[in-house]
Order: sequence, then structure tokens, then C-alpha cells
Amino acid sequence: MNLSLPAVNAGLNATAALLLVLGLVAIKRGQRERHGHLMKAAALVSMLFLATYLYYHVAVARGQPTRYHAVGWKRAAYLTLLISHTILAMVNLPMVLRTLWLAHRERWDEHRRLAKLTLPIWMYVSVTGVLVYVVLYHFNPAASGN
Repeated sequence: MNLSLPAVNAGLNATAALLLVLGLVAIKRGQRERHGHLMKAAALVSMLFLATYLYYHVAVARGQPTRYHAVGWKRAAYLTLLISHTILAMVNLPMVLRTLWLAHRERWDEHRRLAKLTLPIWMYVSVTGVLVYVVLYHFNPAASGN
């Protein structure tokens, strides 16, 4: 089986999104322990994603990004997706860490308040990570003039 790291990363993002949904369902059902395990798993999967993403871009791609070749509205839509994904991913990392730390310290009121902001951003970042991969590696027209 020949899996590329971008495909692995998309799979990790999809797994994180699934774990986030399951974690939300668990807490809504009052299953605090299950929720905690699922959210820790989502954080672990997201950390693994970040490690493999950085490895890919530093060691494999050597800082050369894969270019998106479409023009017009398709390019604008892709860049909007990519920029929103990237900015929110940077914002989300410290939010996730703080939310997990608050839970670890059992500061539940603060944890709940921050989690209500963190979860939708984390979900957006995970889902759009998959979408960026699909668009870039499966719906990317060949470069013209090459």
C-alpha cells in the first residue's frame, strides 16, 4: 500500500473531526469520562497530524508548496478556504491546549466557556484540512504552459 503523507494527514484530520463529534455527543449525554478520553484522543490525533504535516513540508516537500492551478472563482474559493483554514489553525492550537489544561485542572466553568469557542474552530480546521487536501490533490487542474 502506497500512502502519501498528504493523504495520511487528511485521514488524521478526518479522524480528529470524528473524535470531536463523538466527544461532543458524549458530554451532551453526561458521559464525562468518555468525553475526556475522546477529546484527549482528538488532541493526540491532531498532534500527530501537526508532526507529520511539518515533517512533510520540511523534509519531503522541502518548503516547496503544492500549487493550485485553477483560475477565476475556483482559485478564489480555494484561497479563501486555505487562508481561513490556516489562520484558524494557528488560533486554535493555543485554544485547544488551554481548554485541555483547564479540564486537567478541573476548572470546569472556564473549561466549558472556552470549549464552546474552541470546539467549532477545531472542527472547522479539521474538516477544512480534509477539503484542502481533496481540492489540492484530486481537483487540481494541470498547470498550463508546463
